[in-house]
Amino acid sequence: MPERKKIYITVKTYPTISKEYSELVCTAGILEDGSWIRLYPVPFRKLEIDKKYPKYSWIEVDVTRNTADFRPETYRPDLSTLYVEPKRPSTKIDWEERRRIIFKSQKVYTNLQELIQKARSEGTSLAIFKPTKVLDFFARETTREWDSSKLAILQNLSQQMSLFQTPEEIAEEFKLVKKVPYTFHYCFEDDTGKRSTLMIEDWEIGMLYFNCLESSGGDEKIAIEKVRKKYFDYFVSRDLHFFLGTTKQYHNTAKNPFIIIGTFHPPMPSPFLQVDIFDVM
Repeated sequence: MPERKKIYITVKTYPTISKEYSELVCTAGILEDGSWIRLYPVPFRKLEIDKKYPKYSWIEVDVTRNTADFRPETYRPDLSTLYVEPKRPSTKIDWEERRRIIFKSQKVYTNLQELIQKARSEGTSLAIFKPTKVLDFFARETTREWDSSKLAILQNLSQQMSLFQTPEEIAEEFKLVKKVPYTFHYCFEDDTGKRSTLMIEDWEIGMLYFNCLESSGGDEKIAIEKVRKKYFDYFVSRDLHFFLGTTKQYHNTAKNPFIIIGTFHPPMPSPFLQVDIFDVM
C-alpha cells in the first residue's frame, strides 16, 4: 500500500541514462523522523515546472517500497501525487534551520570503515560523513558521450511512443542532458587518518562545470579550476559534510561501495551567539 511521506530534499544526483526508464535522477532526503529515504526512479527533467523540487525543500508524495532494490531506504514515488511545499521568500540562507532538520537524529560518521561495515551488515546505503581533513579535489577525464547501446534503446522507445504525440513532443520526451566529460573527486582522511578518494555525483557539480565552461569561453582547464575553487578553496573553509550513498550495482561487491552524492557546507558553527547588526533595530 502507498504511504504518504513528507521529505526534506538533500540530494539530487546528476542525470544518468537508464535502459528501463530513459533519463533519471536519484533523489534522497530526510523524513520528518530524521531517517533517510531514497526516491527512485525520478525522471526529474520531465516533471512539470511546479513539481521540480529544489534542494533543501519539503515535498510530499505517495511512495511504495521499491522491491527491485534491496537497499532498505529505496522507495518508488507516485509522481502524480507529488506536492512541493513553497519556500518562504528570503534573501538569506537559513543554515541553522537546515542543520536542525538534517542532523535531527542522524549519526554523523567520521570513521569510513565503520560506515562500510554497516553497509555490509545492515544494508545502510545513505549516510552523513564528516571528513577529518580534506586533502585534495581533482578532476579525471572520462567518456564524452553517453553509452551507445543505451542511446539505441532510447531511440527504439521513441519510435514506440504514442501515435498521438508529435515528433517534436517525442524529441522533447527523450531530450538528453549533456554528459559531463570529467568525474570530480575528493581525497580526504577520516578520524583514523585513513586516506580515501571518493567520486562526487551531484547535480550541482555537473551544472557548475557547464556554467564555468561557458564563462571561460569553452576552456575546460579554466572551467575545472573554477569548480575546484568552489569545492576546495571555499567549501573546505566551511563546515563541510558529505552526503554518501551506495550504488545498487556495487553495494555488496565493492571494497568501499560509497560515493559522494551531495555536500553540505554551512558556515563554521560559533560557540557564541552571533547577532547581525543589520537585524538590530
